[in-house]
Amino acid sequence: MYVLELGGQDDPFARREAASAASDVAPLAPGLATARGVTDRARHLAYTHRACELVGTGDPDIGSAEAVLEAAALDREGTVAVRAVDVRASAGIDTQRAERALGGVLTDRGFAVDLERPDHTLYAYFADPAGDDEIGDAGGPCCALGWQAVESRRDFGSRRPTDRPFFQPGSMAPLEARALVNVAGARPGATVVDPMCGTGGLLLEAGLVGARAVGGDAQAKMVRGARENLRHVLDGPGHPGGAYPDPGGWDLVRADAARLPLADRAADAVVFDAPYGRQSRIEGDLAPLVSGALAESRRIAPRCVLVADRDWSHLAREAGWTVTDRFERRVHRSLVRHVHVLA
Repeated sequence: MYVLELGGQDDPFARREAASAASDVAPLAPGLATARGVTDRARHLAYTHRACELVGTGDPDIGSAEAVLEAAALDREGTVAVRAVDVRASAGIDTQRAERALGGVLTDRGFAVDLERPDHTLYAYFADPAGDDEIGDAGGPCCALGWQAVESRRDFGSRRPTDRPFFQPGSMAPLEARALVNVAGARPGATVVDPMCGTGGLLLEAGLVGARAVGGDAQAKMVRGARENLRHVLDGPGHPGGAYPDPGGWDLVRADAARLPLADRAADAVVFDAPYGRQSRIEGDLAPLVSGALAESRRIAPRCVLVADRDWSHLAREAGWTVTDRFERRVHRSLVRHVHVLA
C-alpha cells in the first residue's frame, strides 16, 4: 500500500490523474490518497508529488505518529532522514518538532540519520479536513507515515509556453497539459491524437511521457508552429533529458477535426482543448465544431478527454460517449475549464 502526496487544490482531479500510474486510488485526507500499487509512470504525474510505501496511519498529531512508528516493522537497512509535512497547513503541526521526534524513534531502533544523502526518507504527513477550506471529497483527519518510493519530476517551469519557438496567447501551461494527457492514457506504446492541437502543448507532454503524438489543426499557421515546437522539445535542444522515456514519434497534419485522415481505431486516446466562446472567431458555430470533433474522436479511439469553457456533456453523449468523470478547473476569475473524461 502507498500514500500519495497530491498537488494543487482539486483532490478528485489529482486522484483521477494518479490513477493513470497507480491502482485503487482512494481519498485518505486533504492532499493525500492511498494506492494499492504504483508504477514508474508516477515519476511523470503533474498533480502527485511523490508516492511513499505506507508504514501506517494514525491521528494528526506527533504523539500518534510516534506510536505508529514505534509499532511498525521496519524492514530496511542504511541511513535515514525524516521529512514532516503539514499538508496545506491544515493540521497546525510543528514540522521540525515532528521530525526530531520521529528521528529519535528511528535512532532508538538502531538507524543512523543522514540528512543530506539518506538511503531512505520517511515522510510524515499530517492533514485535517477541519483546517482546509477547500477539501471537497478528501477523506478524514490523519497522520500517514511512508518511505519515499517514487518522486515526480517537477520541471514544468522550464517549458513555459512563452519560451517555445512558436507562441500564441492562451497556450495551456505544461503542468495542466501533462495532467490531461496522463488522464487520457499517454504512456510508452500509446498513440495520442489532438485534433485541435494549436501550438502543440498537449502533444509535447504526451510525447515526453513516451506516447506517439499525432496532431491536427485547421490552420496552416498552427500546424507550422506546432511542428517547430515539437521539433524543439521532442527532438531538439528543448528536451529536458534525464529520466524521461524516449519520445514515441510524432506527426502533424492540417485537417478538419471532424474529418481526420486516420483509420478507424488508429489511436489509443484523443485529447483536445476546444475553442472558447470568448476567444473564438467562430463563436456561433462552436457546438457543431465540438460535436463533429467528438464524433470523429469516437471513430478513431476508445477514450477521449475534452477540455472546454463549458459543459459539453450532452454533445459527448450524442456522439456515443459515456461521461465517466467531469471536473471544473478554475484558471482565473473569468475562465473555468471543464474537463470531460469520456469512454
